[in-house]
Amino acid sequence: MEGVKNIIFDLGGVLLNIDFSITEKAFIDMGVNQFSAMFTQHHSNDLFVQLETGKISDEAFYEAFRKGTGTDLSDEAIKKAWNALLLDFRMPTLQYLDQIKTKYRIFLFSNTNRIHHDAFINSYQQLTGKADFDAFFEKAYYSQNLGMRKPDPAPFLHILEENHLVPSETLFIDDTINNIETAQALGLQTVHLQWPQTVPELGL
Repeated sequence: MEGVKNIIFDLGGVLLNIDFSITEKAFIDMGVNQFSAMFTQHHSNDLFVQLETGKISDEAFYEAFRKGTGTDLSDEAIKKAWNALLLDFRMPTLQYLDQIKTKYRIFLFSNTNRIHHDAFINSYQQLTGKADFDAFFEKAYYSQNLGMRKPDPAPFLHILEENHLVPSETLFIDDTINNIETAQALGLQTVHLQWPQTVPELGL
């Protein structure tokens, strides 16, 4: 990690603990046995790509989910199971961000969606009493606002260009190998963060 001036952080699995298996089990318990074919850490079908790029409303997502799974689950039941993968924030890591933001320009780049965003922002506010999670970063980029998502190169290039970041001076930290590979191909330095490793252990 030579010459790093900027750091782009992923959210889930880096700053926020997540467990995809909890959501999968929640849907299986409600009769949705094909959920893993629709969405995993490494794969999203078209419906979830639309959700994560803001191309579909929450209501249209719930309706399409019911149709695609042949179920009559309520919006609330789908939302609860979908949000189940969101666990707790890594508070020592967030505190560490406050320590290093004087040394680096730091950004967030997360594949997420309005349903998850509302849930984890509410969780953060309840946990800390603070309103603005995005204040940790110079700028936070969420896929549903960008209209683009990892591992596509386009959103990486957008973030680099908008903030005048030199790829070789920029470190990207993510827990998903597909995203890491795209960043490497674009010339960024990378860390593939894997549980139980945490950001403070990197010694940035």
